[in-house]
Amino acid sequence: MPNVAVLGVTGRMGHCLVRALREADGMALSGALASTSSPSLGRDAGDVAGTGPAGIQVTADRREALAGADVAIDFTLPDATVGNVEAAVAAGIPIVVGTTGLDDGKHAAIRRLSHEMPVLVAPNMSLGVNLMFSLVARAAGALGEDYDIEILEAHHRNKVDAPSGTALHVAEIAAGARGQTLADVGIHTRAGKTGPRPRGGIGFAVVRGGDIVGEHRILFAGVGESLEIAHRATDRMTFAYGAVAAARWIIGRPAGLYGMRDVLGL
Repeated sequence: MPNVAVLGVTGRMGHCLVRALREADGMALSGALASTSSPSLGRDAGDVAGTGPAGIQVTADRREALAGADVAIDFTLPDATVGNVEAAVAAGIPIVVGTTGLDDGKHAAIRRLSHEMPVLVAPNMSLGVNLMFSLVARAAGALGEDYDIEILEAHHRNKVDAPSGTALHVAEIAAGARGQTLADVGIHTRAGKTGPRPRGGIGFAVVRGGDIVGEHRILFAGVGESLEIAHRATDRMTFAYGAVAAARWIIGRPAGLYGMRDVLGL
């Protein structure tokens, strides 16, 4: 039975992961990491997540949280993630990273660490979203620059990064399908007299409010018609189930950097 360490156990996704592991067949929670300032330190991780006692104490010590784990899942904050991956690699444990908001430097550090151990990084772990990525790639490549791309995303009021990691990944996929890079064609702000829309640009619109779990709409606007690809998440558990599936899949894989496309065989 694979043992799983949850890094970021006190967050919303951490709670969902504890629940998903309690429901999973043949998977067990073996460690629970929180920040040094967390009021939940020393408490039972199951009680913290609201699932009932799990027999695992919440700790701020990475080595303690990873002890006995076969795989780790990280849903923390960007400033903590690279250190968590380093600790997992040092312990010889593969890790699944669901944290969003990672900058280029952090992605590069994780990529280097993946040369030593298998690391899976996914801005979104739902099956539907990863199928959406494939659809966007096909549409962007087929329609070309005559169709303007706008990405509209909405999340709860407490989300700290914008655009979402999923929205940025969608934009990277769309730009790549057209032989471009997001750095060259991304339109992140509009205010005042912006002038005409640049050909080939990929724009973003961001909503933050209430308890919206996650919504992404990709609009391909042409002359006389438009195409829209959309995904709406109504329960965070869909991401937790995907993360647990990824954790199960990555055990025993060779060192390397993986994504949900690998897990799903897309």
